[in-house]
Formats: sequence, C-alpha cells, structure tokens
Amino acid sequence: MTDEKKKTDETKSDKNTEQAASKKKAPAAKAKKTTRPAATKKTPAKKAAAKTTAGKKTAAAKTKDSAAKKTAKPAAKKKAPAKKKAPETAASKKAADTAKAKDSAAQKEAKGTGKKQKPVKKTSDKKTGEESKAKPTAAKAKKTVKPAAKPAAKAKKTAKAESDKTPAEVKSSKADKKAKPPADKKGATKKTDTRPKKTQGKAAAKKQSGRKSTGTGNKKQTGPKSDHKEPATDKQADTLTKLLINADYPEEARIALLENGKVDSYHVETVSGAQTKGNIYKGRIAAIEPSLQAVFVDMGIEKNGFLPFSDIHPEYYCKEVAENTHWKKLRIQEVLKKGQEVLVQVVKEATGNKGAGITTYLSMPGRYVVLMPGSNSHGISRQIDDEPRRKKLREIVTSTKLPPEIGYIVRTASRDITKTAMVKDIRYQLNLWKEIKKSGQTATTPAAVYKEQNIISRFLRDHFTPDIQEILVDNQETYNQVEDFLKLLPARQQKTKVKLHQGARPIFNLFQVEDQIAQMYQPTVQLPSGGSIVINPTEALVAIDVNSGRTSKDKNFEASIFHANKEAAQELARQLRLRDLGGLIVVDFIDMRDTKHIREVEKQVKAALKRDKAKTDTSRISKFGLMQISRQRLGPPIQKGSFLTCQHCQGHGIIRSVETTALAHLRKIQTGAIKKTTSTISCRLPLTVAQYLLNHKRADILELEKKYQVSIEIKGDPTMKPYETDFQFQKTENR
Repeated sequence: MTDEKKKTDETKSDKNTEQAASKKKAPAAKAKKTTRPAATKKTPAKKAAAKTTAGKKTAAAKTKDSAAKKTAKPAAKKKAPAKKKAPETAASKKAADTAKAKDSAAQKEAKGTGKKQKPVKKTSDKKTGEESKAKPTAAKAKKTVKPAAKPAAKAKKTAKAESDKTPAEVKSSKADKKAKPPADKKGATKKTDTRPKKTQGKAAAKKQSGRKSTGTGNKKQTGPKSDHKEPATDKQADTLTKLLINADYPEEARIALLENGKVDSYHVETVSGAQTKGNIYKGRIAAIEPSLQAVFVDMGIEKNGFLPFSDIHPEYYCKEVAENTHWKKLRIQEVLKKGQEVLVQVVKEATGNKGAGITTYLSMPGRYVVLMPGSNSHGISRQIDDEPRRKKLREIVTSTKLPPEIGYIVRTASRDITKTAMVKDIRYQLNLWKEIKKSGQTATTPAAVYKEQNIISRFLRDHFTPDIQEILVDNQETYNQVEDFLKLLPARQQKTKVKLHQGARPIFNLFQVEDQIAQMYQPTVQLPSGGSIVINPTEALVAIDVNSGRTSKDKNFEASIFHANKEAAQELARQLRLRDLGGLIVVDFIDMRDTKHIREVEKQVKAALKRDKAKTDTSRISKFGLMQISRQRLGPPIQKGSFLTCQHCQGHGIIRSVETTALAHLRKIQTGAIKKTTSTISCRLPLTVAQYLLNHKRADILELEKKYQVSIEIKGDPTMKPYETDFQFQKTENR
C-alpha cells in the first residue's frame, strides 16, 4: 500500500508539473510571436534553417520551463529529478538528432549560394547547449512579457553560466555574423527574432541602408542604365552647326547659320538695299532744331541724318565751353552753326520716313577689339567673367600704348586669344583710323569717308565662333575670302572646314533652307504642339499673339496651355533674331491660372533671349497675359531690299471692295454736280469700278444729269490701280 501511495503521489506531482509547464509555455510563445519580424520570402536553405531553429527553440522552452518549476517548487525538486531527467534527456536527444539531420540538409542546399555553414559540435551535457541557445529567447521574453520576467532572468543566468563550457558554439555564432552579405541576410533573419528591440531596430536600419548603397542587386540594375544614358546626354549636347554662304549672284548675298538643320540666324544683303550702318561720312549741318535738341546733317545720301545733341562731341562746338560741362546746360543753337562740317557715323538704318541715326562718337570694330576715337572709356565684354583673364587682356591692350584720346572695348572673341593676334588686330585698327582721319580732312563735303565691309566679312568678324564645324560656299571668290579670314585666327580655332559647293543643285535648296526662309516673311509661325504665333510689326511696336490651336482640345487644358506658351517663348525669341525685330515688342500669351506656370514661362523667355547678341529687357507677365520686351535693332529689317510696298494696298494688306469704291466715287460726282458752275464731269476709274457704276448705278447717274443739268462721262481704265482715280470738272461761263 505504501508503494502504491508513493506511485500515486509521484503521478500527481508529474501531472502538476506538466500543468505548470504548459502555463509557463504559453507566455513564452506569445513573446516569441511579438518579437518575430515581418515575414520574408524564404529560400530552401532558409526554410531548413528555420525548421532547425524551431526545433531548438522548442527544446529550449522546455528547459526554461523546467528551470522555472525548480525555482517555484523546491519541495518537488528532490523527488522529480530522477523521473524528470529521463523524459527531458530523451526529448532533447530526439530534438538534437532532428536538428543534426536538418543542419546537414541545409548545408547541402546552401552550397549553391556559396555559404559554408559550421555544424554545431556536440557537448557532454546537451542540456547546457540547449539552455545557451535559449538565452536570447529568454532575454526577449523578459523584455516583452512582464509575468515571465523572473523565470527568464533565472534562465538567463543559468544559460550564461553554462555557455562558458561551450566555446565552440560562441565561435560558431561569431562566424555567422562575419559571413558574406547573402548568407548574412539569412542568418540575420534567424537571430533578429531573439534580439532586444533596440538591437533589432539598429540592425534593420543598417540592413536597409546597406541594400540602398551597397546591395549587389541594385548595382546590377542601375549600373548598365547609367552607362547607357551617358551617350544620349552627349548626343543632346552635341549640336551640328553649319554656315551656308550663297553668293553665286552679284545682286544678292545670303548667309544662313544652321543648328541641326534648323535656321538659327539669317542675313541678306542686296544691291538695292545695301547696308549703311557703320559707314562714316563727312557731312554738313543742314538744319538745327532747338525743340528737338538735334540737328539734321546732309551726308550725300537720300535722306538727311538725324544727329541728337547728346551725340555731338565737344570738339565740334563753335565756342569755348568749360570742361566737363553737360550738354543739357547748353543751347544747341549757340554752340553749333548751320553749314558746319562734321564727321559722323551711321548707327541706325533709315526706316520709313525717318532718316538714319548718326553720331560723332566714332567706333571701329575689329575681330577682338573695338577702338573708339574721341572717347576715353575702356571696357571688357561681360561675357568674359574670369577675373585673371580680364586682367591679362587689360595688360595686353595697355602694352600696345594706345593714344589717350582713343578708347577701347575688348570683345568676347578675345576670351581664348593669344597676345600676338590681339596686338595685330589693334594695330590694323589704328592704321585704319589714320586713313579715315586723313580722308576726312581732304574730302569735299558731303562724301563717304569709310564704307563698312561686305556682309560676308562682317558676319565672319562679328558672329564667327569655333563651334561652327563646317562652312559651305558656292562662289570661288567668297571661298578665298573665308580661307584668308581663317588663316588670321589662332591655330586652335582653325578646326573649321571650308568647302566649295559645286553641285548642280543650289546650296540653300540642298539643305532645305528655302522653305524656312519663306516662313520668315509670313506672319504666322506654327508650333510643334499645334498652336501658333502671329507676328505683326507696326510703326510703334511689334505685336505677337500666341494662339492655342488644337492644344485647347486636350483633356488637361491647363497643362496643354502651359506647354504651348513654353514653345511660343522659345520660338518668338528665335523669330526676333531671324527677323531682327527691334523696339518695343508686346507678347500676348494664352491666359494661365497657375502662378508657377506664369513664372516658368517668364524664365523660359529670358533664357531664350540670352542667345541674342542684341540688348534685350523683359517685363513680368501682367494680369492680362501681356509681356513687354525691349530689343535693340542690329540692322535693317530683312524685308528691306527683298520686298517692295504693295502698289494696290500701299502696305495696308487690304483694299476696299468694288461696291464701296463705286459708291464713294458716285458721292464725289454728286458733290461736283451740285455746283452751278459745273457743266461736264469726266471720270476715269479702274475698270471694275467703272463697270459697276455703269451697270448698277445707271439710273442714279441719269437722275443726277437731269436734276442738275450736267453731263457725266465714266470711262474704265484697266491699267489703273484700285486706289487711282481721275476726275475732271469742267466749268461753263454761261452758267
């Protein structure tokens, strides 16, 4: 009976132990779920490693629960060891065998990834190994689940004490940390579940930053892309620039600068419309206008030049004036005399009824330096912003020992020029000034003292840049002229190729330039998106209207309007250069609601105008969608010399209809017939107008003849223009 009682008590104590273990096991499982990171895709090697870890954690949890039980019930400690040790040892043996089998399988699968896993060595006490593996889990459980804190702390101390006996396991864990990145990711997935939260957060952040900066997958994807984009960027930056010179006929010379086949600059000069800007004349003051504070100078050309008082040099004053006296403090009629001789230079071409603008402050432009006789001002182009280079250029000009009464401006082309080339250019300009001065003293008034070079020489001097890869010429004489110019340049700027075009097809037609030139004379310019701009030059200003066209039919109306305005900003700047439109320019953009879009279009206009050699100034876009642009006019309009005023419309672009013209003439006939002294009215009118009066207004004419006792004769002349008429009113003495 005593033995049976003992067995019964032992059975009850075992049941109580199992119940306590199950209660302790539940919070540990919860802690494990809490600390598990987000699930990731597992490779076969990962799955095997995860199963191994799960087996080890199960055994470790059992060991922890048994340790907690020993702490809670010391009375059962003496009875339980013998019976408890046997089942725990058997379970741990089974778990160890399973883990060993799965480790070997994981090692075989991991060979494909290059990971070499170190097998866990057996120790004499398997319980010790399992408890050391359970150490991180218990520590984590201690932090997340408060009720299990004390048992976890006990297990942590036990595991720490026991881990000293197994250095091989510690060495194995350190080796896993130093593994390669792909293997480290797998290992990190196992270990982060059992780390404290702070350690987990740092490891995750480090892992993510590693993926962004040093991840092998990212490098494989982004590497080829960046290598592929570089050539595309070079192609965009590389611009094919060609200069076409058409001088095959002596009556006209044309120059077109092409950028990727598109005309970027166009210059033309004809015999009838030769440029006078830059010419120097010896003239005589024809009239003094105190109200205008200017004088008119007879230079021997069609119209007298307009010379403002501010552009008259003090050396031409007839009486002595105190030094540094401003011209506004003087009276123009007191310091100048009619018939006085002056040496003037044209600075602005004659337009319409206005004569050419002239000045007595002369300037002689060279390739690298502009000399200004009679001025003491010195300057260097703003495009040269390198201060050491500016200082060097100033020293070069000073070394030439220019006369003090001659000023200078160093041009942008001298940025990369040598001292020898620059000194040579200055000496040439000085010799030219001596010849002009001598001619001005000996020539009879009025006379042309100096004539500016032809259009080809002017373009090469003022607009040539080393960016031009090729120059094509269709005339042998012009070809020689271009060759001579290039020889004067430094060796590093002589890379431009010059070719003589000898094909049967005209050079401008060969490069599809004729159509683009014809478009310049049209008021409407189409935009790529379907919109257009309409350019209308007037006497006072140039009006440019931006039309949306088919862009207004898009779903995203605001975006399409913004895109059309950006295209218009680029195109209008190009058209201003091509047509050389100057003065006040008003642009009517399509209305935009977004302020950001308005500011972006303003920036686009300013950026496009930076390429213009003329001085420009822009305003903000007003609430009405208007932008004002002020641009310096560099030369005469391209229409000059190529176009004539229409003989029918007189430049208005429209003519009156036949009906309106016929009725206007009929009223004039009636007005003449009313007078008592008129006996006969003879009319010679354009043929269409005369036919309309005779066919449609015959009854009215007969009534006038009968009522006022006059004779009316109407004749049609097919040679007369629509605006031409000839009326003759004959008087009779008897009446």
